[in-house]
Amino acid sequence: MIQRAAAVKIKYLARKFPAVGLLGPRQSGKTTLAQELFPKKPYISFENQDNVLLATKDPRAFLSAYSKGAIFDEIQRVPQLLSYMQGIIDAQPNKVGLFIITGSQNLLLLDTITQTLAGRIAFIHLLPFSLGELKSGKNGIPTLNKLILNGGYPRLYDKKIKPTDYYPNYLLTYVERDVRQIKNISNLAMFQRFLKVCATRVGQEINYSSISNDTGVDQKTILSWFGILEASFIAFRLQPFYNNLGKRLTQMPKLYFYDTGLCCSLLELETESHVNTHPLRGALFENLIILELIKTRFNNGQRNNLYFWRDRTGNEIDVLMEQSGQVVPLEIKTASTFTSDYVKGIRYWKKINPQVQDAYVVFTGKTAEFDSTQLLNWKEIERIKN
Repeated sequence: MIQRAAAVKIKYLARKFPAVGLLGPRQSGKTTLAQELFPKKPYISFENQDNVLLATKDPRAFLSAYSKGAIFDEIQRVPQLLSYMQGIIDAQPNKVGLFIITGSQNLLLLDTITQTLAGRIAFIHLLPFSLGELKSGKNGIPTLNKLILNGGYPRLYDKKIKPTDYYPNYLLTYVERDVRQIKNISNLAMFQRFLKVCATRVGQEINYSSISNDTGVDQKTILSWFGILEASFIAFRLQPFYNNLGKRLTQMPKLYFYDTGLCCSLLELETESHVNTHPLRGALFENLIILELIKTRFNNGQRNNLYFWRDRTGNEIDVLMEQSGQVVPLEIKTASTFTSDYVKGIRYWKKINPQVQDAYVVFTGKTAEFDSTQLLNWKEIERIKN
């Protein structure tokens, strides 16, 4: 079994807070990890409709059986339970690590917790396997094209499932169950088309009007559907970085997926050779690297600190990492041969931000250094200070 990098932080937080929440996409390993780290706690799944009915009908009576704590899985199905959990926690002010809750919806769960368990719960966002986690497994890291195609969902690696078997069923379940739970969409076929259109825009600045035209629904609905994608950990918007250049900067976010395998499935890529020759391979590689940076942060209980930057004169940088004292530039290239053009944007960024010391280029070539910029092979991305 591949060890999860977030395990250490989760155990630490359970010694400091009455409740710990594991949030992430379906089948990212939340349940497995919670049960592995807290084997003595009772486990209650709210995928089980009987448990939902019991918790909904009489939440006080339901929770009375778990006054010493429990693991509550997919708690977004019974959000009203959270306010009653607050009473149990407040009755034992010195008790920590009482409840471990998991959720495959983000914003809905957080909104509810904001009103009830504020200051009593700590969060970890658990995404599919990272490069570091795969590296620690017995099979190591797959080839680049295979990794992009497979993505990082644990079940593909644990059960050796082909991505062409896994993702279509994952997406079908997601659309049929989770989308209906978040928002009552009458035309699911149109939403599925929206998903496929989004996949063709991976790594690009979002043009809501264009997506609206290609999908056949109005822009207001498109904006609402983007909220669904983010709430259910399917896709996210990478925001532009703003500094004193003000109005010269682009303002639209970029679109990325929380898993490249899922994006490949939506693009109908079925083999490694399909990935290798696809015009969006560079964008998929960029998505992969950005995900790795996010996973490193999330596994340490930190927020996403990534942005992109482009001004109206054509200067741009793929990723800016906001750190204490500096904003670190990073370029992502699929080529294996380095050229000085790769650091053109970095040089400009350092010129207007002279306090910046670190800079990186992640590519498929050999690790080296050029002009005070670290050139890293993609398999060594853990060397980035983030």
